[in-house]
Amino acid sequence: MAVLWTCCFLLACCSVSALGSPKNCEEVHKVFMAFGPSQFPLGPTTGKDLQVCISKNSTCCTKKMEEKYQVLARRDIQDLLQTSSSGLKLLISRYVAAFQETFEVLIRQAENHTNTIFQESYPSMADQAVGAVRELFTDVGLFLLGSELSVDELVQRFFDALFPLVYKHLINSGRGDVSPGYAECVRSLSRDVRPFGAAPGLLADQITSSGVSGKLLLQALHLSIEVINTTDHLQLSRECRRALLKMQFCPHCQGLTQSKPCRGYCLNVMRGCLASMAEIDTHWREFVSSLEGLSARMHGTLDLEQVLLGVHTLLHDAVGHALRNGASISKQVQKSCGSPSRRPAESVSVHHGSRRASLPLQAPVKATGEAFTSKRRDFLRTLRPYSTFYGGLADQLCDRHLSSGEGRLCWNGTSMVQSYTVRVVGSGVRAQSTNPEVKVKGIDPVINQIIDKLRHINQLLQGKSIPKLGSLDQIETGSGDTEGRYSGECDDEDGCAGSGGGESRTKVSKVHKMVPDVISDYKHHNHHPPFARDPEIGSRSSSLRLIGAIWVPVLPCLHMLLIW
Repeated sequence: MAVLWTCCFLLACCSVSALGSPKNCEEVHKVFMAFGPSQFPLGPTTGKDLQVCISKNSTCCTKKMEEKYQVLARRDIQDLLQTSSSGLKLLISRYVAAFQETFEVLIRQAENHTNTIFQESYPSMADQAVGAVRELFTDVGLFLLGSELSVDELVQRFFDALFPLVYKHLINSGRGDVSPGYAECVRSLSRDVRPFGAAPGLLADQITSSGVSGKLLLQALHLSIEVINTTDHLQLSRECRRALLKMQFCPHCQGLTQSKPCRGYCLNVMRGCLASMAEIDTHWREFVSSLEGLSARMHGTLDLEQVLLGVHTLLHDAVGHALRNGASISKQVQKSCGSPSRRPAESVSVHHGSRRASLPLQAPVKATGEAFTSKRRDFLRTLRPYSTFYGGLADQLCDRHLSSGEGRLCWNGTSMVQSYTVRVVGSGVRAQSTNPEVKVKGIDPVINQIIDKLRHINQLLQGKSIPKLGSLDQIETGSGDTEGRYSGECDDEDGCAGSGGGESRTKVSKVHKMVPDVISDYKHHNHHPPFARDPEIGSRSSSLRLIGAIWVPVLPCLHMLLIW
């Protein structure tokens, strides 16, 4: 047993000695060549010109290699950030498309139901009303998808167009056609005569109240994609980049091409690098919770599906109101427009039965209100596990991708050890004041902008009234190469010298107040959602977790022990 312990001790001593000063750099060169053709020393050197991977022993790295390793370390982390958020981003993008498609389907169904009810109840005017009905629902669709339209105006415009048709075919039917000039006079009286009673105001209120909730949902989801895009491409600070180099590639300079950092060491580095992102955590959790609150309130007059699929019933009743008050309406029209100038009456006798068969319409169906509700429920159930995404991002990267397993030799920043013995700091900017690996000066200004937007959208989602019109400043990351579009510093170590200042810019678009509980406010302040651009992600850096490196110094030690 004593002999065995002696052998193990000598092997460990030989290994540590050999690891501290590489005998040759062949394996390091093989690994480095995987990143592209470069020049490197034929054997270990003193490394006097190194700035980060400084060692008392000889090294396999030159300053040029160190600079390239630093760029690779940064790209690798940003690649991991994008990989980690890809599931969340895909989830939100998929449901944004699903919700928009649902809106479009509901609009088409509502239009078809309205045309069908007019064909069945008022066939003499149904075909001529198709254009006005189409314009109404086209405008409603544009409103839901973000256009700045006044719902009161688009609804009233529809009833203005409907009034001459109702007057000609239903109220004044059988007395011949009317001239275009007379029809225009009738149209102009619509808002004074109010032939449809309270229907225009009621329909506008229902579309506004339910539409505001639907638009706000889409706005919030577009903003969440913007948050992810911004954090995916956030520029890492100089201190962070140097710490990443030291953690991931400085061991290569000592011949340790297969090493991984200790978990505690990795946590300190990543919590320092992602300290600003951790500040998003509270507001992101509130964002997910606020989405759930908005969805729970979307019922009754706030249920977009129920409102849209009930429009045909409201319009049917509106025309019925006009017919019941036909005599009074006819007197007011004739008082202002005079008796109608007649056309030959044969056009009145034309029925539309043949046309009805050609219309691709279905009879109205009872609105279940489940399609949109079901999609929202599925989305929120899938989104809920991501509520802690930003709070645990650093830990997730270390545990899943970067750090060594328990009980294994690991890199602590200077050498291979059994465990990392330095204190591990918490998450967030304040906790980094005692971080031994990364100095954090403060929260990133771009993250501050994102947090302000989340605060604003959370207030809107919760239905809280905001004293003044706010604005959500939209950062447009643009398209093309993802390099040079980050916040923070940029220097020669990034390989972005000469990229020009124009590649990193922010654009501001004002987004107006929209509070579900205060519908009257919305009528004066229209809104459109900030559609975040999804930047094209360029080619990823080569995988940095390489296989096949060997512990060269161990073999001579084993040979020595066998001889001994």
